[in-house]
Parts: sequence; C-alpha cells; structure tokens
Amino acid sequence: MIKKTIVIAGGGTGGHIYPGIAIARAIQKLDSSVEIHFVGTAAGLEKKIVPREGFPLHLIESGQLNVKSPVKKLKTLMKIPWGLWQSMRLLWQLRPQYVIGVGGYASGPFVLAASFIGFNTAIWEPNAHPGMANRLLSRFVDKCFIVFEEARAHLKNRNIVQAGMPVREEIEAGRRPERTDDKFHLLAFGGSQGARAINNCLSDAVIQGGDWVQDLSVVHQLGSLDYASISAKYQKAPCEVQPFEFIYEMPKYYGWADIIVSRGGASSIAEAAAFGIIPIIIPLPAADDHQQRNAESLVAKDAGRMILQKDLTPARLISEVQSLRTDKALRERMVQNIKSFYIPQAATNIAKEILQ
Repeated sequence: MIKKTIVIAGGGTGGHIYPGIAIARAIQKLDSSVEIHFVGTAAGLEKKIVPREGFPLHLIESGQLNVKSPVKKLKTLMKIPWGLWQSMRLLWQLRPQYVIGVGGYASGPFVLAASFIGFNTAIWEPNAHPGMANRLLSRFVDKCFIVFEEARAHLKNRNIVQAGMPVREEIEAGRRPERTDDKFHLLAFGGSQGARAINNCLSDAVIQGGDWVQDLSVVHQLGSLDYASISAKYQKAPCEVQPFEFIYEMPKYYGWADIIVSRGGASSIAEAAAFGIIPIIIPLPAADDHQQRNAESLVAKDAGRMILQKDLTPARLISEVQSLRTDKALRERMVQNIKSFYIPQAATNIAKEILQ
C-alpha cells in the first residue's frame, strides 16, 4: 500500500497557520490514512503552533520580498536559492501526492519547487488582492483556491475555485447565545500580536467617557507588548472593560459581541462573517495594502466599516460605533450582508478537492 502524504506549506502568522490546520483536520476526517506534514520557517509562529497541534513541521530558509527596505529584500534574495534546494531535498524525501501553499514565507519556494519537479500543487489565497508570491505562483500551480472573488482577476490560472476561508471547527459550530444583559458589546483585537494603534485609540476613547460609554461593555485583546500599560489605563474606565493579553476562547466572545473593532486580516473577516458580527476595520498599513483591499470589499457591499490608520482618532472611532449602535435597522441589514461573505465547510471543500 502506497503511503499517502500531503504537505501544507506556509505560515508566519495565525492568519496563514490556522486555516492550514483547519484544512489538515478536514483531510484527516475524510481519510485518516493520509500523513500530513507542514513546511515553514524558523521566523514564524508555526514553530510554536504546528507541533502543538500534533503535526510534523519542517523548516526551510525564506523571507519577505514585498518590503520597502532594500536590505531586507537583499537578505531574502540571498536565502531563496538555499530555500529552493532545501525544498527539493524535502520533496524527494516525503514524495507527497499533493502540496498546497497557504501563504507566508515558506509557501513561495516550496510550492515553486514542487511545481517545477512535477508534484500536484495548489495555492490558497486569503486576500482580495493577492500578494506578490501568490501572483507569481498562480502561473505554475494546478489550482488556486480563493476567499474573495476580487482575487480572481489577479491570478493567472485557469482553475480557480472560490472555496472560502477555512475556519476552526469551534468557529464553524459557533452560535450566538441568549443575551443576559441590555448592554452594547464591543469586541476589539488586533490579531495575535495586538495592534498598538487600536489599543491606544480605543482606550483613549473609553477613558474620555461621555454618552457613548453608557451601557457599553468592552472586551479588548491587547497583545503582550501593550497589556500591562493599557490594562492599567483601563483601571479608570467609566464603563465595563475586560482587558486580555490573548483571548483563547474567541468563539465565546464572537458569540457575545455586537460589533468588532479589528484589523482587516481575512481570518478575522471570515470569523466575523461566520457569527454575523459587523466589523469596524482598521487595516494594517502594508506595502500591498491587502487588508485595506479586504475591508474595501466589505464596505462596497455594506457589510462593514473601515477607518484607515492615518484617520484613526477617538472621535472618529466613537462616531462609527455610535452610527451602528443607534440604528438597529442598519445593523440588521449589515449583519445579513456580512453573513454572505461566509462560505460554510470551506476546509472540507478544499480537502475534498485535494483528495480527488
């Protein structure tokens, strides 16, 4: 009996790693005999997350090309040949039936090497505007899975499937419980590392008080860098605030929230859509502005609000929150619109395509 092996390449942030794990779990449910390996770099969060999830992780050399710093770009260019050699050696060792790249530093060289050698390959693109690596890889892989329909125009491939965002099982099964209070619930987070711009602006807005904090309840994930200082600041809050360094029970708080204030990562948007929560998105400024493109896709369909970081002030944030809070009909309409961005069973659908 031939051993069936599938490799998932990529990582860096939770937005790449957790969808990869969701795909891996879905594959295992459909065929428990498949052996799944992950490929990443030593610089990403995959080094902590993937082994804890019980999957073998192989590390290769890679880096970020789409950066403004010429020094960082040069360092990455110097790593690429070695990363390609490591990838080819690993491919001959594992001999996978399928390789899928989920974005992140390791995805580019490993998927490119797999495609050149002749393995079955695919990429999964989470953003409305694909990054440089996936735009390049789309020319060589057998299939592209996308989340946003807008991504299709940027990928050079005849086999593009809008599969959606693979989310964790507990998100997929999430439900909104019966409300036990009359407060307005605001959930804020800036990704697994936190977001200083959101942390400072929201805490300033809360501390200044006013009518907007009446019957307001805030849950705020701050990240490790700002947790001590912002938690101390919230001691003077005129409303109920629960600061967290990291929230491990996100489904619980998604079910609790009326609105979200967050970055514009595709995972955050998909999880908001799964629960039907309106997001106010402050995109992370980046070279390719992919989070801004994600947010613009929602705004165009009246499924969310966006504030660019350069325009983010306590007054602007309060105005956006209040415009949603005081108009129940608007909220109900936007909830239905954000739900349309959620494609159920995305991980299972991708897993079925891979196993075929």
